[in-house]
Amino acid sequence: MKNSILIISVLSLLFFSCSEDLDRTIFIPDENDSSLPAYSEWGYNSFGAEFDRLYFLASQNIVPCKIKYENDSLYFSLHGIVNDYDLENNRMILEFIFPFEKIENFTELIKLNDLNINLLPDYCKVVLDFDNTKTIVDVLSGKLHFKRTQLLFVDDSINRVIISGVFDIRFRQNGYLSNISNGRFDVGINHRYFLNAQIE
Repeated sequence: MKNSILIISVLSLLFFSCSEDLDRTIFIPDENDSSLPAYSEWGYNSFGAEFDRLYFLASQNIVPCKIKYENDSLYFSLHGIVNDYDLENNRMILEFIFPFEKIENFTELIKLNDLNINLLPDYCKVVLDFDNTKTIVDVLSGKLHFKRTQLLFVDDSINRVIISGVFDIRFRQNGYLSNISNGRFDVGINHRYFLNAQIE
């Protein structure tokens, strides 16, 4: 498994003037669909996907990703909004749960590099949390690919792990078919957004 190390360069400093700016969500439009962020591996704290005829997107006001390790499984959750302004509460969480080797520290998330997850088997779960109602959806097909993970150093210390990848899910919920497609994420995780529930 190849692991990557990302060191802030002069080019990166054009985007990040200080460490706090690393938490900002940066939206660079996709050239084929400007409603989605382009796929990136720079730690832009962004994600997006088509959700049927709507879009599920990262928001500047919500931490876009949190990760938990519990009961020998990794919980990878994307927190954002569904862009339907007719909804009174348009916040949504999409959570992927899958078995994984023990991770005690956020830096060990580098192990996700180039990991492909088939979401169909029963030992994987996909949870939608919409309007504070959690539903484990009936996955008909789906994939989650962590294409690249990188350690980001600031002042010679590991600041965070940048996790980039793609996802697609076809599922049944409340008897109806839905699709979350063209999903992509590029998020930074540090000690604030990683929890090992077995040792905390």
